[in-house]
Amino acid sequence: MKNNNKIAIVSASLGVGGAERFAGLLSFMLFDLGYDVHNIIIQDYVDYDYKGTLINLGKLVQNEKEIFRAVKKGKYIANYLADNNIQIIIDNRSRPMFLREVLTKWIYGNRKVYFMVHSFNSEMYFPRFSLGVNYLYKKASKLVCVSKGIETTIYQKFNLTNTTTIYNPIILPESESKRPDEIPEKYIIYFGRLEEEIKNFTLLLNGFSISKVYENGIKLLIVGNGKDKDFIQFKIKELQLENHVMLLPFQKNINPYVQFARCSVLTSRFEGFPMSIIESLAMGVPVISVDCETGPKEIIQNEFNGLLIPNHDANVLAEAIRTMFKDENLYQICKNNAQKSVEHLSLTTIAQQWNQLLAEK
Repeated sequence: MKNNNKIAIVSASLGVGGAERFAGLLSFMLFDLGYDVHNIIIQDYVDYDYKGTLINLGKLVQNEKEIFRAVKKGKYIANYLADNNIQIIIDNRSRPMFLREVLTKWIYGNRKVYFMVHSFNSEMYFPRFSLGVNYLYKKASKLVCVSKGIETTIYQKFNLTNTTTIYNPIILPESESKRPDEIPEKYIIYFGRLEEEIKNFTLLLNGFSISKVYENGIKLLIVGNGKDKDFIQFKIKELQLENHVMLLPFQKNINPYVQFARCSVLTSRFEGFPMSIIESLAMGVPVISVDCETGPKEIIQNEFNGLLIPNHDANVLAEAIRTMFKDENLYQICKNNAQKSVEHLSLTTIAQQWNQLLAEK
């Protein structure tokens, strides 16, 4: 029986990042469950597929100073929610500005609101003072965390108990993709945002340089867009890796680039529940990940589906990279276990968790 509830997913955009990728997948899950899905995005970036109606405020509100655009977008959302009688909201944005979120609270009114928390970095989602946290979130329907580590941190920092954990979902590929012409023969891959402050490309490139696997023709492929592309190119040049590191722009379909890699690599300073790890494993590709806060240790079982290593140590990372190529037995164990280790994160399973949450009174 179809569920006729209308639901709005409010996101920064539908482009480039893991949280945005999640928003697209969430629209698929809810649409297929029978919800009337309205995707409201603040910025005009649409790279990921979605289901339901798209309200692109980046296109609708233009050519004004930033503060006036923000107010106009807020009024548009308020009117849209009222005109369409939408009573359920999933807020997928980062929310670092308290005064803006006071306005948002007024816009949402008495509707059921579920606030996503995608990162261990609480400053991206919560004010620094407890009164502000309580005002914005104590009466929220639920704070939905993408890892158990985030949920524990929220309770410890803010004493909020209206929390739950629902992991990010993945789509298990049904077949192998065609090999792209531009990729190297042997390589490891990073894919995601190009942001040094979070993703720590300094560690990634230093570790790759120390590993010296490039002496055996193995390259590092970096795929993505972001504000720190120039910094990464400078670092590549500084380490004299110009012939061994390839940069490619964001790919809407990342599967072919991941499927033919020896492994994927994550060196972040912090995360939430990184989509790149679970997408890599879903494609049968092992992962080398630092044990950052939060997410990787909830996914990676060391020497079972990948290698989980201490963070901020380029020498340890270098050894892990070498191991993935030298130890064929270990590599095959990780590869054979990769996909089945994330089967519990299928769209169907995660969709049912969302359905149960939304059905709660």
